[in-house]
Amino acid sequence: MAVDALDTRILRLLIEQPRTSVREYARILGIARGTLQARLDRLEREGVITGTGPFLSPAALGHPVLAFVHIEVTQGHLDEVGDALAAVPEIVEAFSITGAGDLLTRVVARDNGHLEDVVQRLIQLPGVVRTRTEMALRERVPHRLLPLVESVGRDVGERR
Repeated sequence: MAVDALDTRILRLLIEQPRTSVREYARILGIARGTLQARLDRLEREGVITGTGPFLSPAALGHPVLAFVHIEVTQGHLDEVGDALAAVPEIVEAFSITGAGDLLTRVVARDNGHLEDVVQRLIQLPGVVRTRTEMALRERVPHRLLPLVESVGRDVGERR
């Protein structure tokens, strides 16, 4: 989907000021509320905006340990293992991957002992061959999309 300069400005505001009203966004952008709403509806319909709501901190919820667990799966059992991962509350994300494994999970835990318990639970799942765990030490670049949004907006402007 092509994102133009106005879309980029809208997305920037949504990221930087997520609790602002549509009316206030329109005022800040200097556009009609209906224009803004139409843009927001299109961005949602086309899958650019995928949701709204608070971003929660696992650390603040008592789970400060972050690890990435690679899971190797018995051939033909990827879907079953993937479905079973959804039942593990400490898994906050899981992806099918290429390379030295079949799945990559982002796991949070209360402490190292709890992480070990979670990994042991994963090893017991039918179809799991082995796991490899990497501990995150410090976040260097937090999850962000604004630089990408701005880059896409610039690219569209340059193509015109």
